[in-house]
Amino acid sequence: MTNHSTTIKAYMALFTGLIIIGFSAILIKSANAPGIVTAFYRVAIASLVLFLPFLSRWQMVKQLSLKALLMPILGGIAFGVDTGLWSWAIEISNATIPTLMANLAPVWVGLGALFIFKEKQSKGFWIGLAITISGMFTMAARSLYVNDGLIAGISISIVAGIFYGIYHLFTQQGRSLMNTLLYLSISSFAAAATTGIGVLLSPYSFTGYADTTWLIWLGYGIGVHVGGWALINYSQGHLKATTVSPTLLGQPVITAIAAFIILNEALSSWQIIGGLVVIAGIYLVNTTRLKG
Repeated sequence: MTNHSTTIKAYMALFTGLIIIGFSAILIKSANAPGIVTAFYRVAIASLVLFLPFLSRWQMVKQLSLKALLMPILGGIAFGVDTGLWSWAIEISNATIPTLMANLAPVWVGLGALFIFKEKQSKGFWIGLAITISGMFTMAARSLYVNDGLIAGISISIVAGIFYGIYHLFTQQGRSLMNTLLYLSISSFAAAATTGIGVLLSPYSFTGYADTTWLIWLGYGIGVHVGGWALINYSQGHLKATTVSPTLLGQPVITAIAAFIILNEALSSWQIIGGLVVIAGIYLVNTTRLKG
C-alpha cells in the first residue's frame, strides 16, 4: 500500500511540476529583461531560498564522496549554460519554439552515447531522429523568407538542448546518491555561479530593472525553479526514466497554449505541424533509447 501511495504521489508531483515549468518561457518573455540576466536571477533567487535547507543538511554534505559532489556541481554548470542560452533564444524569437528545441536533449544524449561510449542505437532511434529533423526544417521553413529571429532562436536553443541533455545525465546519477533537496540546492548554486559569470561577460547589468520584472523573477526563481523542479526531481527518484523523460515532452505543448492565451503568440500552421512532428520524433527517440 505504501509503495502504491508513493507512486501516486510521484505521478502527481511529475504532472504538477510539468505544468509549472511549462510557464517558464512565459515568465522569461514577460520579464522584459535580457535573457542571461533573467536566467541568473532564476537560479540566484532559488539558491537563496535553498540555502537554509542546505545548511541543515551540512553533515550529509560532508559525508559525500568527491564523485557524488561532482554530479550536482557539473549538472548545475550544464543547467546554467542551458538556461542562459534558452532564455536568450526566447528573448530574440518567441516562447514556444526555443522551448521545443531545448527538449531535443534525448537526441543529443543518444548521439553522444553513440560517438563517445560507442553504444549502438536501435532502428527506432534513427527513425525518430529523421522525423525530428524533418519537423525542425518544417518549422523553420517560413523563417528562411521572413526575418523573424526564429532561425537564430532555433540555433541557440539547439545548443541549449545539448547542455540540457548533459544536465539530465548528471541528475540521473546524482539523484541516486542524494535526496531531492540536497541535489537541487548544490546544482542551483553551481548554476547561479555559471549564469552570474555569463552576466559579467555580457554588456548587461545586474540592476536597474522595473519592479514588475523583479516580481516576475521572484515567481520564476521560487515557483518554477524551487517548486517545479523539486517536484520533478522528487518524481525522478520514484518513477522510471521511461516514464519521466517522455512526460516532460509535454512542456512545449503547455508553453504553446500559455503563450497563445497570455502573450497572444500565435503559431503558423507550418510551425504547429512541424512542432507536432518534432514531438513525435523526440518521443520515439526517447522511448526506444530507454527501452534499450
